[in-house]
Amino acid sequence: MFLISNLIVALGELIKYVLTIYNIILIIRVFSSWVSASPYNPIVRIVYVLTEPLLRPIRRVIPPLNIGMAYIDLSPLVLFFLIHFLNSFLVKTFYDLAFMFRG
Repeated sequence: MFLISNLIVALGELIKYVLTIYNIILIIRVFSSWVSASPYNPIVRIVYVLTEPLLRPIRRVIPPLNIGMAYIDLSPLVLFFLIHFLNSFLVKTFYDLAFMFRG
């Protein structure tokens, strides 16, 4: 059963690393919006392609706030919290499941 346990731990670690990398990509997205990076830059385009599919549904639920002449988009913040929750919940669940298999 230790093989199944090790496989489950490896899957938990993989999920943790994928979520961490996505978190970094989301931070790059936020910073690129602050500095008005060129939308024709290939790196900016990749970041937008990777983040927009998750940010768009959040924006439908929580639209950007209109503050005077500016808009504040809270969808990246919500996605940060969601990633943190998934990282805490899923990874720990995988670890606990692996521990149960070790018996």
